[in-house]
Amino acid sequence: MHKLHNYIRSEHFHYIGWFVAIASFLGSIYYSDVLKLPPCILCWYQRIAMYPLVLIYMVGIIFKDKKLSYYVMPFGFIGLGISLYQMLLQSGLLSEAESCRFGVSCLDTSFKLLGVFTIPMQSFIAFLLITLSTFGAVLLDKAKKESKNL
Repeated sequence: MHKLHNYIRSEHFHYIGWFVAIASFLGSIYYSDVLKLPPCILCWYQRIAMYPLVLIYMVGIIFKDKKLSYYVMPFGFIGLGISLYQMLLQSGLLSEAESCRFGVSCLDTSFKLLGVFTIPMQSFIAFLLITLSTFGAVLLDKAKKESKNL
């Protein structure tokens, strides 16, 4: 019987992560340049964690870098943390940080995709998908190594 990991390669998980990173990059540009929604300071930090992933994934996929997941994971965790922090701020569970009081408020929830998803929620989902895809690639590689050792 063939195992599922014989048909799936870790590159497939990287393509998923790369697609999410590209979609997030384009979405953030659309929000700021087309919809004229100025990003707050925490949104900028999330962009700083997301934007490099487009190139990191591209280079890692082109050169078939076996350690690509390990380059991506820190960005995923940082982005998850920042977006979760902003979601907690917006929900009122945390008080607004001093840095969020200058310029655009980090508490602004005036834009919601489909009337539900705030921008930090969208960011959290994107970083979660990227992080899960990197874990999927790592677990798949481990499963393939273990099956070769049997």
